[in-house]
Amino acid sequence: MENPPPNDLSALRDPAPMLERFLHQWGGREDLWIFGYASLIWRPDFDFAELRRARVHGWHRALKMWSRINRGTPECPGLVFALLSGGSCHGVVYRVPRHEVPDVVARLWLREMVTAVYDPRSLRCNTDKGPVQALAFTLSRRSPSFTGELSETRYRQIFSSACGCYGTTHDYARQTLESLHSHGISDPRLARLLRLSQAGIASDGPQA
Repeated sequence: MENPPPNDLSALRDPAPMLERFLHQWGGREDLWIFGYASLIWRPDFDFAELRRARVHGWHRALKMWSRINRGTPECPGLVFALLSGGSCHGVVYRVPRHEVPDVVARLWLREMVTAVYDPRSLRCNTDKGPVQALAFTLSRRSPSFTGELSETRYRQIFSSACGCYGTTHDYARQTLESLHSHGISDPRLARLLRLSQAGIASDGPQA
């Protein structure tokens, strides 16, 4: 995660008590499952004992979270995925052995919860070997990082111009779609957005 722009400082939350509360709720009695729906699929950055495809009901993947550092700038904001309420979402779950959980979760907090923009939740994830409860990073529509509805024109503009310290929004979205496909998961909405962006980039390019 990344810091909000200066005019959003009121949105800052302290991630430390949220981490402490999550670890207390987990309790240390069993392995921990973690749900990945975007970059955690192609760059988890932690070791795991098991990987399964999974589906969450009541939440969906949406490219509707502002990114002003990682995939954009304050002057030209980019986008990253969020898990928003409603619908359903296919992704993957990772099983982290119990003795590794405190270290893995602490590193996840440093990556995803720098300013505690996300709301960590334990969500029921259905897998082909049965349901599991998994840690997932969700976003409230009340968050200043939530974009609201964006037009196709706005998506084209962001895909063609937004770039941050980790690269472009377009590459981030494309890599997410490719990683989903590698696990046999389709996301027609994302595929359509990328087709729109390619059409827009092509139409804006040099003419023969």
